[in-house]
Amino acid sequence: MARINANYQKLRAGYLFPEIGRRVRAFEAEHADARVIRLGIGDVTLPLAPAIVKAFRDAVDEMGTTSGFRGYGPEQGYDFLQDAIREHDFTSRGVSLDRDEIFISDGSKCDTGNVQEIFGAECTVAVTDPVYPVYVDTSVMAGRSGAAGSDGRFAGIHYLVANEANGFVPEPPASRVDLAFLCTPNNPTGAVATREQLTRWVEWARRNDAVLLFDAAYEAYIQDSDLPRSIYEIDGAKQCAIEFRSLSKRAGFTGVRCAYTVVPKALTGTAPDGERIGVNALWLRRQTTKFNGVSYPVQCAAAAAYSPDGLKQTGEQIAHYMENARLLREGLGAAGFTVFGGLHAPYVWMRTPQGMGSWEFFDRLLAEAHVVGTPGAGFGPAGEGYLRLSAFNSRENVTLALDRILEAFGS
Repeated sequence: MARINANYQKLRAGYLFPEIGRRVRAFEAEHADARVIRLGIGDVTLPLAPAIVKAFRDAVDEMGTTSGFRGYGPEQGYDFLQDAIREHDFTSRGVSLDRDEIFISDGSKCDTGNVQEIFGAECTVAVTDPVYPVYVDTSVMAGRSGAAGSDGRFAGIHYLVANEANGFVPEPPASRVDLAFLCTPNNPTGAVATREQLTRWVEWARRNDAVLLFDAAYEAYIQDSDLPRSIYEIDGAKQCAIEFRSLSKRAGFTGVRCAYTVVPKALTGTAPDGERIGVNALWLRRQTTKFNGVSYPVQCAAAAAYSPDGLKQTGEQIAHYMENARLLREGLGAAGFTVFGGLHAPYVWMRTPQGMGSWEFFDRLLAEAHVVGTPGAGFGPAGEGYLRLSAFNSRENVTLALDRILEAFGS
């Protein structure tokens, strides 16, 4: 008898964003003339930068020649992309990495879930609340939790509440935990951890022999150069942290798919017999067994994002999104809404008006303003009473959405 993985039955019926899509489709079916503006799912809207498109096309043309054709590439990534990443993302910030500590992949979402395979099933997990749902759902799928309680939290997972009192950046857990997910700049709240806060996390991890799973997918949106973009800017982090990065939001690769994960060779875990095992070698084994690498044209396109023209063009796109975030943050704030984020991330985290629940406000926002946000409750119990707005859209749509929200709900 082929038995299913019973851990999947612990999950809620649907992932957050498909449920949002279902409600929006139902609304549009009943209101065919409504112009719905989507500020919900964090998907980019600007086209690929010209430098990226040129490199992509050139690589495809190269693959169409006898001399330039490539079959299977290195699972860990081509040297030219790894070197561009090392130079721009790390050496420029005072961080030294070896090439074989960088693993090119097709998405940080995939990697944050897949990385759990190399850790024992008995390892405990901590997440912030609210949280990017993938961290929780993949932990449940991996068998690291019990059933969900009436509040939606899963037994066995340690939830660290991120709220207004702590600036949406919680302190490390008081109890011992083996794996801890951190996302900064944060999705969904837009909060960014300071150097001092990350230092406390690294010190905690080293004291407790824990591993930090550090998601830096939005690091390119940090506006203050003094704020850390990498966990490895903190002394001792190479001994306790894995970092995930993505070109999805920094270079518009949501539909192209390219990311990378950094696994330092100094990071070790404990085998059942007590031997210390290098995590880098385990991740390499996992990737070479289950992954055939990112295509050559995509990696050429990714490398172009680090070229002078690519950096300039993608920087202009990021500036566009951050200006959208500023308009939302300042416009809503001036109208009396309580808002957070939008300073170092493309997300504005707003308190729902009149004490409305998150999904209630989502439905009313859709019905009365024809604007889609993301209900905070979908990110965890501590997200109840909030809504996330994404700055990924045109200036026209963001301005119109703001006007509609203020007309429908402004005081």
